[in-house]
Amino acid sequence: MRIKAKRLAQYPWYLRPFFWNQRRKYGAVLEPALAWARSPALFATVALLYGALDRRSSPIDPPLRALITVRVSQINGCAFCVDINSATLLKRGASMAKVENLAHWQTSALFEERERAALAYAETMTDSQQRVDDAMMQRLRCHFDDDAIVELTGLIAFQNLSSKFNAALDVPPQGFCTVPAPQDQDFVKPTSS
Repeated sequence: MRIKAKRLAQYPWYLRPFFWNQRRKYGAVLEPALAWARSPALFATVALLYGALDRRSSPIDPPLRALITVRVSQINGCAFCVDINSATLLKRGASMAKVENLAHWQTSALFEERERAALAYAETMTDSQQRVDDAMMQRLRCHFDDDAIVELTGLIAFQNLSSKFNAALDVPPQGFCTVPAPQDQDFVKPTSS
């Protein structure tokens, strides 16, 4: 990791409940949290935004949210995000085969049309060389209402923020999910959707 964590006692007291909760939920404090917490205001803001996106009442179902976060993480080359989000995806009911084939969703029979529409949107948003067009938006509307599209857009934007932050700081995986070593093409931004 390019930025070393401080000792837990060096972080502000009001962030320690977040760390306690991560230790309870994951068995360890998450490395990205320790990096974000070097700027307590940013950490708190990012944590609140994540909580808003990953809430039970979201119009995007939990497995699809996890699927999207893994794919965006693959594209951005964030090993930590692929690790933790793959584990979340498995906990939310996806098969290991689906996790293993996510980078090749366009040719895999494991993905439903709703997932394909969301994944195409996620890849297009993540690749700064592409633009979302009216045809893509129409495809999304076959599966999502406008409120859900806003949530999906926010989730994809958030995961780009998170995975690019972690990739730039070279945050390592923490062993949440044993997934096969990614092939180089898994992290290459798509050229078309």
